Amino acid sequence: MNNFQKLGLSANIAEVLDSMGFENPTPIQQKAIPLLLSKDPTDFIGLAQTGTGKTAAFGLPLIDLIDPNLTVNQAIVMAPTRELSQQTADQLMSFSKNSPVNVEVVYGGANIVSQIKALKKPTQIVVATPGRLIDLIKRRAVKLENVEYVVLDEADEMLNMGFKEEIDEILSHTPDFRVTWLFSATMPPEIKKISNRYMNSPIEVSVNTEVKSNADITHQFVMTKTANKLPAARRFLDLHPDMRGIMFCRTKRETQEIADQLGNMGYGVEALHGDLSQAQRDAVMKRFKTRSMQLLIATDVAARGIDVNDLTHVIHHTLPDQLEAYTHRSGRTGRAGKKGISLAFINPREGRRINELEKKIKVKFERIEVPTKEELRSSRMHNWANLIVNTKVDEQSHEILTDLHTTFAHLSKEDILKRLITTQLDHLMFQDGEEDNLNETHGGNPVSRDRGQFNRYFVNLGKIDGMSKGDLLHFLSDISDVDRKYFGDITMNKNCSYFDVDKGYDKGLNLKFEGIQVEDRSIRVNRDDENTGGSRKSGKSFKKSNRKGSSGKSFRDKGRSRRRR
Repeated sequence: MNNFQKLGLSANIAEVLDSMGFENPTPIQQKAIPLLLSKDPTDFIGLAQTGTGKTAAFGLPLIDLIDPNLTVNQAIVMAPTRELSQQTADQLMSFSKNSPVNVEVVYGGANIVSQIKALKKPTQIVVATPGRLIDLIKRRAVKLENVEYVVLDEADEMLNMGFKEEIDEILSHTPDFRVTWLFSATMPPEIKKISNRYMNSPIEVSVNTEVKSNADITHQFVMTKTANKLPAARRFLDLHPDMRGIMFCRTKRETQEIADQLGNMGYGVEALHGDLSQAQRDAVMKRFKTRSMQLLIATDVAARGIDVNDLTHVIHHTLPDQLEAYTHRSGRTGRAGKKGISLAFINPREGRRINELEKKIKVKFERIEVPTKEELRSSRMHNWANLIVNTKVDEQSHEILTDLHTTFAHLSKEDILKRLITTQLDHLMFQDGEEDNLNETHGGNPVSRDRGQFNRYFVNLGKIDGMSKGDLLHFLSDISDVDRKYFGDITMNKNCSYFDVDKGYDKGLNLKFEGIQVEDRSIRVNRDDENTGGSRKSGKSFKKSNRKGSSGKSFRDKGRSRRRR
C-alpha cells in the first residue's frame, strides 16, 4: 500500500501521487491529512514553515472530499498573491487528474470577464486572491451558499497584506455548516482573532521543521552604515558572479531605486514590487526563472508565492520589522538539500536584532566583512583569466593572428600578457570613488572618505561619445599629466561627465584642456561650481563610426593630435 494511502487517501489519489513521484509524506502531511479526512468534519489550524508541503496537506484530502457529481462551488481556497494562487491551482489540478473535479483560479490583474466565463462551467473548487473574489461575489459570478470547505493558505501573509476586511466579508457569505482550514507559518494575534471568530474548537497541529531547513542555510550578517549598503552589495555581486538570489527591501520606492542604480551600473538585476503591472511582473519573473538576471530586488509582499529553485543567496538590505518574516525570506534558499546563504546588512544599532533572531529561530549568525578592494581585484583578475583560458577559439582568429604576427613578433609571451593585463586594469580596479573600507564596528565612527580633499570638475564628454569610465579616466589623466590615482569619483551622463581630482594635483587643470579637440569639438573642462546652466550641455558628439570599440588610447591620441598651437 502506498504511504499516502495509509493516511486514508483514496486509491485514485495514491495512483496520481505514484505517477508524480511522491513517495513519502512530509511531517505536516502526515499529521494533517488523517485529521482532515475524518468522518466528523472539524476546523483545523496547521502551522508549518514555507516549503514544507502545506498545499498537498490540504489539497489531497480536499480532492477526496469533494463530490464531483455536485456541480456547485464546494470549496474556496484563498491565497495572498497571484503567483501563489496559480501554484496552488496547478497542484490541485495535478492531484485531481484522475477525478472529474474542476478547479478554477481567479486573481487580480487578469481579465475578469474571462474569469467570469470560466466560472460558468461546473466548478467545485475556486482558488482566489481575496480582492478578486470580492469583485466576483459582487458581480454574482461566484456563489458561496453551498461551500463546505474554506481554506486560508498563508493566512499570516494575507493579514500582513491588509486582507482582513476582505476575509471577513468573504466568510460572511459562506454557510454556518462549512469547515475552515487555516494554514500559516506563524501564529500572530490577528490569526487567533480569526480563529476565535470564525472557527469552532479547531484542532491545531504545529510542525517544527526549522532545524532541518536551517541546517542547509548559512546565516551571515555584515555591519556597515546605511549609506554603504549599496556599494557593499556591489562588492558581493562582483565577488560571486554566479550568485542567483533575491534581495529584500522594505519599501516599493527603495526597491525600485536600488534596482535602477545597480542596473545602471551594468548588473543583471530587476525590481519586483506592487506598483508593477501584472504584465511587468510576469516579464520580470520569466527572466528571473530563465536565469537572465543575477539578483531580483523585491519587497516581501511582491515576492510572496515566488517558487524558484537553486537560489544561492537571500540578501536582506533591511531586516524585516517582524522577525518571523526573516524565516520566510531566508527559507527561499537552501532547498532540496542544497546549500544557501542568508546575508543581512545591518548598522551598529541593529546588532541586538541579530541576537533576537538567534534566540528566536535557534541559529547562529556568522559576522563577515565586506570584501576589500584587494580581494575584489584578485577575484576579478582570476575570473578574467579563467574567461580567457576557457574561451572557445574562433576559426577566424588564426587568420587574424597571421596578419598580426609581425606586430607581435618582437614581444615575448610574458610581454604580451603584461600589456593585455594593463589594458584591463581599469576594469579590474575600482575607479568609482568608493571607500576602501565599507565595514562598520559597534559604537565606532563611520569610516568615510574625506570629500573635502577633492574638487569637482565638469567635462563635455559623456556616454553618447562611446566612452567608458576607463576611457574617460585615461583621457583626463593623459591630457592633464595627473596620475590616475589622484582622480576620485567619476559620474558619466549622456552628454557630459563629472569627476573629482585631489586638490593637491589639480592646479591649472582646466587650462591643460584648452585647444584640445575631439572630432572637431573643443573639449571644455572646468570646476563644477564655476559652471553656468549652459555649460553642462555638450557640443557636437563623436561620429557614429568612432563610438563602437573606442578605447582610452584612441581618445588620448586624438586629443594630442588636435592640440592647437
